[in-house]
Amino acid sequence: MIPFIELHKSPIPTLFSHVGLTCKDPIAIERFYTRFFGFKRARVIPLGDDQIIFVKSGHFYMELFKAKADSPLDAPKDDGYPWAGLRHLAFEVENVEEKLAELGDAIKLMLGPSDFSDFIPGWKGAWVADPEGNIIELNQGYVDQVTPPALPHT
Repeated sequence: MIPFIELHKSPIPTLFSHVGLTCKDPIAIERFYTRFFGFKRARVIPLGDDQIIFVKSGHFYMELFKAKADSPLDAPKDDGYPWAGLRHLAFEVENVEEKLAELGDAIKLMLGPSDFSDFIPGWKGAWVADPEGNIIELNQGYVDQVTPPALPHT
């Protein structure tokens, strides 16, 4: 266990860097995120017959790798796998329904659209699968809590 005093030291400054996706077809995934989410190619790193592709949107990057094996798992359902690990990627959109219409046949609707106005007025979400089955949340109207409860002490 980390001593209590260690939890209250200021961390060394860090910035979120990227999410790495292993893809059956990195070029198809790059085209999808470029077309529908405004990503742009930032770098290609050649690795013999292979390559790693970095795409970015604002300060957010995705690193696309070519898969070397098939997944041993079934594709995720609803809003992602229910066990510990990465559940889904999420993008804020102005209007969930309009974004779904724009995506059209390029995605599979997995869950929603759902209205969460009981928690945050105007908050909506929908979960879709990209061409390789990765779950994407489309999020409209989320705002931070003004005074969230403090992290419990252990």
